[in-house]
Amino acid sequence: MRESKFLPKTVYVTYIASTPEKVWEALTSAELTRQFFFSRTIEIEPMVGGSFAMRMPDGKFDIKGKVIEWDPPRRLSVTWGVAFEEFRELPESLVTYDIEPMGGSVKLTMTEAHQWDVPDAILAGGRQGWPLVLSSLKSLLETGKPIVVSVKMGPPKEMIEAIKEAVATKPWRKAEAGE
Repeated sequence: MRESKFLPKTVYVTYIASTPEKVWEALTSAELTRQFFFSRTIEIEPMVGGSFAMRMPDGKFDIKGKVIEWDPPRRLSVTWGVAFEEFRELPESLVTYDIEPMGGSVKLTMTEAHQWDVPDAILAGGRQGWPLVLSSLKSLLETGKPIVVSVKMGPPKEMIEAIKEAVATKPWRKAEAGE
């Protein structure tokens, strides 16, 4: 896979009072992801080309992909294909975590990149979810407790409508054809 065909659409940077090794462990450990990633557990083969998935509490997978880069404890990059029925036809994205030591803390940069010109309405879901996930990761590593959200969250309504439109029109095919 050529990473160069993916263009960054969303980038988040957070600073965590932790070590690169502990941040890496949190990102790659089922026990820890369950605590900060909406009760999902990661399943990952720790090598380039290995499988990657996120399992929901009910046992179903909602994210599946492949490991593109595995460089502990500095960089993890995975393809991110949403397994929900209405999302399955969308091209996979590329999610990359860059972990940079900053003395007594870590700079964590999360990048979500896409192969097509994704409408803002579709990106709204990630823009709602990623800050909470990363904040919960930070809280877990710094205090031992993830952020608890007591309100039900779901994808923004405009996101679902935009996905239906994209699946119907498949605008990424124009990009693949070089139009």
